[in-house]
Amino acid sequence: MMRAIATLLAAGLLSSCATAPAQIVPHAPDAVRISNPAELRDPAELQVLFWDQATQRDRFARMEDYFAGLEVAPAAQPRALRQGRPLPPSIVSALDDAFAANHAMGVMVLQDGQVRYERYAAGFGANRRWTSFSVAKSFTSALLGAALAEGAIVGLDDPVTRYIPALAGTAYDGVTVGQVATMTSGVAWNEDYADPNSDVARMLLVEPRAGEPQSVTYARNLSRAEPVGEGRWRYNTLETNLLGDIVMAATGKSLAALARNKIVEPAGFAGSLFWMNDLTGQSIGGCCLSLTVADYARFGQWVLEGGSGVVPGGWFQRAGAPYTAFAQRPGFGYGYQWWSYPAGAFGAQGIFGQSITIYPEQRMVVAIVSNQPRATGGGEREAWMKALTHLAAASATQ
Repeated sequence: MMRAIATLLAAGLLSSCATAPAQIVPHAPDAVRISNPAELRDPAELQVLFWDQATQRDRFARMEDYFAGLEVAPAAQPRALRQGRPLPPSIVSALDDAFAANHAMGVMVLQDGQVRYERYAAGFGANRRWTSFSVAKSFTSALLGAALAEGAIVGLDDPVTRYIPALAGTAYDGVTVGQVATMTSGVAWNEDYADPNSDVARMLLVEPRAGEPQSVTYARNLSRAEPVGEGRWRYNTLETNLLGDIVMAATGKSLAALARNKIVEPAGFAGSLFWMNDLTGQSIGGCCLSLTVADYARFGQWVLEGGSGVVPGGWFQRAGAPYTAFAQRPGFGYGYQWWSYPAGAFGAQGIFGQSITIYPEQRMVVAIVSNQPRATGGGEREAWMKALTHLAAASATQ
């Protein structure tokens, strides 16, 4: 299984390693448990980026049958999602068209915490989970906020080496937690999924060192592209995984165990969460958790409401703001593991068409899981954002 997971991740899945073998949470043995597939599989069978659409449709809904991970129980008191007023017929029609164009499997629109639109593809339904891919990065961002709130991480200006001393003397020496969270470290990185020699393709092929996450092992050999403090934004999966390493090192808990208490319970998830493990047996920080569509929406609603009592006040407003603005796309940018959009909207995105989009001004959350034929590069994402812009404009007056 270890070789199989390495093959999958090296193929370009947005993920990395954590710091310690997974353990059942001592204080909640029934809430978080290890989940292992019934049988080992050929590594070639696990190259996610090369599955055809029919295979994706089957396996994206049951990743736990193919990869080891942690299962997190539902909340003790799930948040009720009551039916709200139906959307106007013209908006429903536009969403239906966008649903089809995006090869969507499930969509939910919440406004004021009530369901205004919900749809599933044939063969998929409300009680089934679907994988998230890099939507998980925004969950890790929430756990970063939780670690800051409880004082496990002192501040975003802390040096990375305070939590990962093994990075002293590497390209990450002098880099702060905040720079890793915003992907502005200035460390050179190639995230080209079509290039087998890119960093993202090779980072999990590095020979593991005992007691050290592969992300740290790989980071030892990286160089700087800009001086410390002058780094430009570059999408860097390794940095999301290092962020997960930082959170776990600071708290002494796996991301799945943290999610149980910091996200699943306060957000009121009605279904279980599956979070895939890496080679060390720990939850992957930048990828690969699975939820029902309604629980993705519940997470977005909890974020919209501010995560009171779990993250610092105003955390999600700051995390979703454009720390880096994209000059070529006015209104768009990147924050603390969240994408920022025009008019104060922000969201989480994952390959193959997964996303949670939050519109604070309209008090609206939209969650979608999809089965797009390509990981990235198609026109589906733009079509979906166009439909959501129309929805948000109409919802402001409805």
